[in-house]
Amino acid sequence: MLELSDIIVRYGQFLAVDGVSLSVDEGEIVGLVGPNGAGKSSLVKTVGGSVLPAAGRIVFRGRDLGGVPTHERIGLGISIVPEGRGLFPNMSVEENLLMGGYPLASKAQMAANIERSFALFPILAERRWQAAGTLSGGQQQMLAVGVGLMSDPRLLVLDEPSLGLAPIVIGEIGRTLRRLRDGGLTVLLVEQNAKLTCSVAHRIYILGNGSVQHHDAADRILGNPAIVDYLI
Repeated sequence: MLELSDIIVRYGQFLAVDGVSLSVDEGEIVGLVGPNGAGKSSLVKTVGGSVLPAAGRIVFRGRDLGGVPTHERIGLGISIVPEGRGLFPNMSVEENLLMGGYPLASKAQMAANIERSFALFPILAERRWQAAGTLSGGQQQMLAVGVGLMSDPRLLVLDEPSLGLAPIVIGEIGRTLRRLRDGGLTVLLVEQNAKLTCSVAHRIYILGNGSVQHHDAADRILGNPAIVDYLI
C-alpha cells in the first residue's frame, strides 16, 4: 500500500533522514521505532506532504506522491494523527470529530463514523459536548485517533500516540490498535515505546540517526535480546 524508497530529508544543512526505505502492506500494522531525533516525525511529515524530501520516492497504492499536496493525499486515503494530537481545544469532542470527517460527502456516513469512534472509546460519548482542551491527556489521544478515523482512511499514520500517557492509558491505546488491526485497517505506527509497538505490529523498522538500523517481524525482534536491550 505504501512504499518509501531512499528518502532523504534535510533542514538546511542538517540531514534528518538519510536514505530510508520501508513498505507497508495492506492490512498490516507496521511499527517505526526509534529515539528522539532519529527522524521518525520527519518521515511522517513526508508521507503527509508537509515536508518535501530532498530525494527519494513515495508511492501510495501505486501512485507516486511527488508533487501531490497534503489535502489531496487525505482524499487518496491517508490520515495522519500527528504528535501533539492536533485537536481544536476550544471545540467540543463532536465538533473535532466533524472536522476530521470533512472529506466525507454523506452526512449519514459522518454520523456513522462518529458513532464508531464512540464505540471504540465510550468515554468520548460521555464527553461529547465537552471542550477537547479540558479532556485528560489520554482522552485527548483517544479523540485524536477518532478524528483520524473519521475520513475512512485506507492508511492511518499514528505519530507517538503513547507520548506522555500513563501505562493504563497506553494499554487502552494498544487494545484499540489491535481491534483496528483485526478489522483490517492498515496502520503505520511511529513510536518510541517499543513494548507497545511490538505488542500490536506485524513488522518493525528500527530507526537511528536518520536511517534504518534493523527490520524484522515483531515476534523475532522480541526474541532477540540484543535488539530488545537496544530498544529499552
